[in-house]
Amino acid sequence: MERLIEINKPEDFPQRYQDTNIAKLIEYHNFNKPQDDYENAELLIGMCMDHRKSLNIPTKFAYILRTGGANMKYSLFKISFAIAIGKIKTIAIIGHTQCGMVDLASKKEEFIQSLVENAGITQSDAKEHFNHYTKYEIGNEVDFVLSEVKRLREIYPKILIAPLIYKVEDDHLYLIKE
Repeated sequence: MERLIEINKPEDFPQRYQDTNIAKLIEYHNFNKPQDDYENAELLIGMCMDHRKSLNIPTKFAYILRTGGANMKYSLFKISFAIAIGKIKTIAIIGHTQCGMVDLASKKEEFIQSLVENAGITQSDAKEHFNHYTKYEIGNEVDFVLSEVKRLREIYPKILIAPLIYKVEDDHLYLIKE
């Protein structure tokens, strides 16, 4: 996690993110900045669906897409909609520590058995389901977020897109060094 940038004061923001909605996001969440009122979303946040993460941000401040591992590959239309119709110009991709989409192979037997027991799926269907959807494996959280940000910047070159990590251990947001 040495690639994370801890933000303790406004001067800690890299120049690129000073006085942006990325700075506001981190200030609201990490510093409990008094929340402003918003009529329209200022940014789009793509983050993992994990239940351990909750952002401290104002109502109407952001569109939020939650997918396993913060994998936005299958959310491009939703992102484009937020840009085109919602007029957002900033995106934060937020991965997190201890992500369940890392090392999916180690979870295979538990996944299959739990689907059988909890959902009534047959053993063979559960195994096929797991094998088909392992495309959601993200590898290392930091590397994956950086690759998603790079991919999205190529698609949306005029949009400010920032890579972040939510540390489950301290409930804070960190920028990732690029």
